Amino acid sequence: MNDEQVIAKQHERWVFGWDRRAGDEPFDFQRIFGEFYDFAGPVRLYDDFDPEQRVATTAAAYGAIWEPAFRDMVSAHHAVDDGPHVLVGDGLAASTLRFLARIVTPDAVTDIRTTTSLVWHRTPDGWRIVREHNSTKVLPAGALDGRF
Repeated sequence: MNDEQVIAKQHERWVFGWDRRAGDEPFDFQRIFGEFYDFAGPVRLYDDFDPEQRVATTAAAYGAIWEPAFRDMVSAHHAVDDGPHVLVGDGLAASTLRFLARIVTPDAVTDIRTTTSLVWHRTPDGWRIVREHNSTKVLPAGALDGRF
C-alpha cells in the first residue's frame, strides 16, 4: 500500500473511531485515537462543533474537550459522504473528507455534515495527525433518517 492509500484508510478509520453504540465501554480518547494523533509533539486541533471553539495544542487536551460529551452520548453514527482526498509530500500529508453523523444524547437527536481536514506527519511509528480542522453544519431535524 502506498502512502496515499495508507492515509486514506487511516482517515476513514479515524471517522469511525468516533462512533458510539449503547453499551460501549466509556469513551477514552487516547485508547481509541492513540494510533492516529501525535501525543508526543505539538499539534493544533480545532473543531467548530465544540461549543467553546477551543484550539488544542496537545492531543491530550483535545481528548479532554471531547471525552465528557462522548461519554454522555447514547450513540453516534457516522458515514463518509465524500473522500478521502489525499496529498502526500516529503514527511507530511494532508487529507480531506466529508462525513455525516447522527448524534443521540439523552436530550436530543442531532444530524450533522462535517468537512474535516487533517495534516499528518510521518513518525517512526507511522503517520500521525498534527493539524486538524473540522467545519460542521447542523442539518434539519430528521435529515439523515434512514441513513444509518
